[in-house]
This record gives sequence, C-alpha cells and structure tokens, in this order.
Amino acid sequence: MEYAILDIETTGGKYNEEGITEIAIYRFDGDKVVDQFASLVNPEIPIQPFVVKLTGINNGMLKNAPKFHEVAKRIIEITEGTILVAHNAQFDNRILTTEFDRLGYNFDKETLCTVEVAQQLMPDMPSYSLGKLVRALGIPITNRHRAQGDALATVELFKLLLLKDFKKQMAQHFIKKNPRRHLDSKLITLIKAAPTAIGVYYMHREDGTIIYIGKSKNIQKRLTQHFTNDNRKSKAIQLEVTAVTYEKTGNELIALLKESEDIKQLNPKYNRALRKRTFNAQLISFTDASGYINLKIEKADARKKAITTFSNLQAAKANLENIIGKYALCQRLGGFQDTKKACFSYGIKECAGACIGEETPEAYNEKVKIFLKDYSYQNQHMLVIDKGRNPEERSVVLIAHGVYKGFGFYTLNHQITNPEILKSIISPMHNNRDAQHILQSYLRKNKVIKIINLDVEHQSL
Repeated sequence: MEYAILDIETTGGKYNEEGITEIAIYRFDGDKVVDQFASLVNPEIPIQPFVVKLTGINNGMLKNAPKFHEVAKRIIEITEGTILVAHNAQFDNRILTTEFDRLGYNFDKETLCTVEVAQQLMPDMPSYSLGKLVRALGIPITNRHRAQGDALATVELFKLLLLKDFKKQMAQHFIKKNPRRHLDSKLITLIKAAPTAIGVYYMHREDGTIIYIGKSKNIQKRLTQHFTNDNRKSKAIQLEVTAVTYEKTGNELIALLKESEDIKQLNPKYNRALRKRTFNAQLISFTDASGYINLKIEKADARKKAITTFSNLQAAKANLENIIGKYALCQRLGGFQDTKKACFSYGIKECAGACIGEETPEAYNEKVKIFLKDYSYQNQHMLVIDKGRNPEERSVVLIAHGVYKGFGFYTLNHQITNPEILKSIISPMHNNRDAQHILQSYLRKNKVIKIINLDVEHQSL
C-alpha cells in the first residue's frame, strides 16, 4: 500500500471558491519517500490578507508561478494508485477535487486523516493541531504554514502513527472513500460551452427568464464554482438553470458597469445582494468657520453630495490618509485628530500648520482644490480608454460634465474624439451612484490604457 502525503495552502475566501497557492506531495511506500513534488501555484484570484500574514505567500510571489492546469498532470502521476494522507484530509481532498472538477477531470481518491488517527491512537494529547502535535512528539517542523514544511512534518507524524498502530486500525477504520457529488451532465455542458474570457454572464431557466447575472475575469471558471458549490443559493441555481449566455467585455471596468446596470434593469431572482448599494462610505467636504475646507469620511448618504465613495469605512480612512500625505494636507482638517492643538503631521513637518492657523485658508484651500480636481470627475469631460474584446479593439467610457453616459467599443482606426463617431458607438447607460462608485473606485485602484480629457469643442456631447 502506498500513500500520497500532502499539504495544500490556499487563498482563503468563500467555501469552494478558494484557489491553491502552494502544494507539496510526498509519495510514501510505508517505509520511505519514493517520489516528491512541490510547487507554488498561481490561483488567478487574490489571496486574502489574513492568509498572506499566516503563510507569508503574497500575490507577487505567485505572479509567474504555474497555474493549476499546468501542474495537474504531475499531481495525477504522483498520486496514482495511492491513498491521500493529510492533516485534515477532508479539506485538502475537497480543494483538489474541486480544482480537478474545474478541469473536467474526476479526481477520486481514498483518504486518510492524520488528525483522526492521532486522536484514536494517542487520545491524551493536549492539542491535535499539526504544529502543537508534532512538537509535543519531538518531531521537528520548519516553515510552518508552508506546504513543504507541513507536508514533511505530516510524513514524520504518519511514520510514528504506523508504528503505534499495533492493531492495524488504519486500514480497517480510517481509510475513507469520500462520497462525491458528480456534476449533472447539463451543468458540465454549460461549463464546457462557456468562454475563458472576461465578461458578464446570464443564467436562464427553461422559459428564458434570467435568474442570475454575474461578471468574471474567467467566465468558464466562475461557472464551475457556481456549479460545484453546495451552499443553498448555488444548489437552487443548479436546479433551475438550463442555459447560460454571456457578453465578453475585454476588461473588468466594463464588466462591472454592465453587471451593475443589468442587475438593476432585469432584477434577477438570485441577485438580491447586488441589488443593494455597493458602497458604504463616502468622502465629503465642508468649509469650517475659519474658512478652511475640511475633508470628512462618513457613512454613505444619498442626500449628501460625495466627492467619492468607498466599499467600507476602513478603505475610506486608508485612502484619506494617503490623500492627506500626498497633498500635504492637515490631519485635523481631515477628521483624524479631534484636538485644537497642532496635528501630528505638523510635528513631522508634513503639515504647514492649517490646524493652528499658521497656513492661511487661501493657501490651504488651494491644495484641497487641486486634490478635488484630481479625484472628482464632477465637472470633468473625458474618455476612459482600455482593452477591448480582441487585440484590434478598445473600449471607451464616456463621462460628460461629470455624468457617466455609457460605454462602447471601437477599432483602432476610429477617430473617437469626433463627436458624431463617439455618439454612434456609445451605448447609453444610467448615471447612478453605484456606477459612479464603480468608476471612481476602479480608476483609483487600476491602470487603464489612457484617459483622454475632451476639450471645449466637445461640450455638446
């Protein structure tokens, strides 16, 4: 009997939507390791911050790592004819089988969990977490929470458990054949027909009604997540869906804008969460009694005019701190210090003293106005240009007088600053606070090919 002793690190995130960031497998013949494989893996989705802190693996480290489909063959080879062994084997096996499901491959293995075996053979241990257990047993462990370090520690733990298994209980009681929920052939067909491109997808029930709208950088991969997930909403969608249509967008900004617009217009049954506002905090300005323009973060309020909006208060405060530093503004006038004394930035010479009247309102407000011009498109007249649906195409978003007008696509030989051509290619969209939030948030965080500021000749658009 041979074993594949493994450990997997993941991105974290929603159940069955995690991606693998690192994997290590040691093939063990009951006496010694006979083969091994270890690799970082590009999960194609961001790693959750708490996971970065735990493992030390960050998004930058994985940028040039192989994707799962590039290491899948090696995983199949090294695990062929083995029993999967892991500390919390149910988790590692679920992650692996889900990744193989996304490739349309049935990865079906018997598993053995060293947590369960250790609890049975060593019932008096104070803890069965891998780190505490192996240290209590005198087994060295290095690179904790990294796949190779944890997998090697599990190898040594497994050797010890084999020695303690006098009654040969492992083979009789702990090797499990995990019952798998195989994908319905209808869902497999829908997955295979979907593109791997970025865009918006629409799930239809039998009468054609759209029941769910989503966007993804990889539509096929996102559908696989929907159809392999077993939460209540996913199961309901799986039962109802009979067709999936899609529209490629070429980039995430257009996908976000189109998804938001279509959900509001079509009101799909399973999009309840996205019908709600997508932002919870906003940045506003007001002039105080001394004539200084103050900036303030507050909960989103449609009754007030916002400079920009944010997904949450934490993101809003972090952005405002960066703004204060970049434009040499005052922390107190940004709402960070409730004091009549000089702010902290003044003490380190990053604030010119607006907080204590050393900087005049006129001089301070000029800096705030520069920030407002840079950050708000309230009066701006511009085109946001980014990738299109193919190499010969570009996307364009039109903002006229600070109002989002819509988006379109054009080939590279178009003179898009010609007002008549621009009007003909722009699909009109609604200018609501969600669309404004999407645009402002996206342009804060992402690079686009270029932004064209339109001159006064185009003010009639």
